[in-house]
Amino acid sequence: MHIEYWGYQVADPVAQAHWYCEHMGFTIVRVNQDEAKAHFLADASGRVMIEIYRNPRLAVPDYQTIDPLQSHLAFACNTIEATIKALEAAGATLVNSIQHTDAGDRLAMLRDPWGLPIQLCKRAVPMV
Repeated sequence: MHIEYWGYQVADPVAQAHWYCEHMGFTIVRVNQDEAKAHFLADASGRVMIEIYRNPRLAVPDYQTIDPLQSHLAFACNTIEATIKALEAAGATLVNSIQHTDAGDRLAMLRDPWGLPIQLCKRAVPMV
């Protein structure tokens, strides 16, 4: 058994899916044409997927009020400073500057334009 995807209930799945493709290197694998407009996105490795959807029967979480340490989407990133600048130019907001861990990792937390927390990780020793 393996994880197929992680799903996120969002306000505008079409726009958010396209933003992740344009700015985070995802590829759209499948789009459902039902009312939820679910978009299944594969990351650059092709091994990890997320689902961006809007089920009208459910409230969209207020991601802006959720502490990013409670839940976030983390990305391995070799160029944190340049990526922060590029994502900010694309509408993301920086939550905290680059942090250094005792393990030698460098981490930065941002929010996408809809408030979903995303973390950039430059690991001293890659985890995968």
